[in-house]
Amino acid sequence: MFGRVKPLDAILATAEKKSLHRSLGAFQLTMLGVGAVIGTGIFVLTAEAAQKAGPGMMISFIIAGFVCAVAALCYAEMASMVPVSGSAYTYSYAVMGELIAWMVGWALILEYAVAAGAVSVGWSGYVVGLVENAFSIDIPDLLVRGPYDGGLVNLPAMLIAGLVT
Repeated sequence: MFGRVKPLDAILATAEKKSLHRSLGAFQLTMLGVGAVIGTGIFVLTAEAAQKAGPGMMISFIIAGFVCAVAALCYAEMASMVPVSGSAYTYSYAVMGELIAWMVGWALILEYAVAAGAVSVGWSGYVVGLVENAFSIDIPDLLVRGPYDGGLVNLPAMLIAGLVT
């Protein structure tokens, strides 16, 4: 179990079954990749980061962009060598074994769940601002802040997460 590696031939044979059909073009895949790499943190925390870091924020954006580009190129290289579905789980299974692949798969699920929650909380600030400014509706703080921010529940974040799901 610890060192059991799935051979590349077996992985490619699984892909031959064609259970998934390719329907996205180069532009759609590029935009999907850019959206996955950038996330929403760039939109949610930019003003706060600019207040604290000042002009140094641009240097940090350049460094972070370079690191993200290197990670994206690594994914592109692996995806071209192993053109099957499964992402990092499949790549880990082929190279490092079943146990590492299992851990990578669950780490990806946790990452996406946490990221979805963070995105929902970020978007909820924009939704609350829009509702309060455009419609002059004052939403109580207990319903727009989480328990650690002095509220009861972040209802807009829950609604956004449910809507997106």
